[in-house]
Amino acid sequence: MEENTQEKRPDLMVGKKILYVHGFGSSGATGSARGLRILLPNATVISPDLPVRPTEAMELLHNICKTEKPDMIIGSSMGGMYTEMLYGFDRLLVNPAFQIADTMAEHNMMGRVTFSNPRQDGAKDFLVNKVLQNEFREVSGHCFVGVNDEERSRVFALYGIHDDLVHTFDLFTQHYPQAIRFDGGHYLNDHVLVRSVLPVVQWVDDRQEHRERPILYISIEDTLRKADGKPMETAVKAFHKLAAVYDIYILASASYNEPESWAEQVRWVEQWLGVPAYNRLILSNHKNLSYGDYLIDAHTSFGTGAFMGTHIQFGKDPYRTWEDVMEFFDRLGGQ
Repeated sequence: MEENTQEKRPDLMVGKKILYVHGFGSSGATGSARGLRILLPNATVISPDLPVRPTEAMELLHNICKTEKPDMIIGSSMGGMYTEMLYGFDRLLVNPAFQIADTMAEHNMMGRVTFSNPRQDGAKDFLVNKVLQNEFREVSGHCFVGVNDEERSRVFALYGIHDDLVHTFDLFTQHYPQAIRFDGGHYLNDHVLVRSVLPVVQWVDDRQEHRERPILYISIEDTLRKADGKPMETAVKAFHKLAAVYDIYILASASYNEPESWAEQVRWVEQWLGVPAYNRLILSNHKNLSYGDYLIDAHTSFGTGAFMGTHIQFGKDPYRTWEDVMEFFDRLGGQ
């Protein structure tokens, strides 16, 4: 990842510890851990090499949690499976491989496997046989045994819509409510870290710090979305930039007699706005009842004209474009 200062979030997880749990056949030197260190320069990212045997890996992780007391744990694939069982911590699971023993068989992962990243012990490869597969099956069988109401509020899972390796979305949602689809595959990359992982880190950090951000609403119709269904020019980029600063929600009107339009609004938000918009869509024909600081809306109908905060009428001077809107918010400096 290039050290792009616009991507860094030095205001997040300041002085805190993040434990990153890598995936199958990887190591603590994975690029995902390096990316997190660049994006969160004021946090400490702990990323150990995991033992190949899952019982030893879980023992190591429990010991690290006991000694380091991380403020957040992020696990990917196999690491997501391990991370689910580290109860008592705020956790993010990315494409968690809860059924890893079956995945090994289905995707021909048996035999000699070469590590994808350097290991501190110098090991280059390892053997996957029936004994190791059965040990993974036994360990993964302990997933979800510690789930309670508190744990349900502390665990998020991200699922790539193009993941062709692991498919545990339905299994996860049987136990936890906060499952989010993102535009990506099985493996993390810079784009996924910035657009999908960082927003969840921000939610966790805000909750831990009891941080309240100014509330910003953005309407969909003729503001985020054009008549042809595509986003307004630079609207998606502006949305992500604003979501990093404000407590952001999307407002949409919907016909009471056309409930199918409600689902269409959800699909549009998921497709174009991604993770920062998760659980942030409000269907309302009375926008004046939404309490907040700012509302960006091209219209004054459905209660917009009576909004109690600042109404920024998109498409009208001086807010004709999203560049104009962003200039206004840049001057505010997050207020």
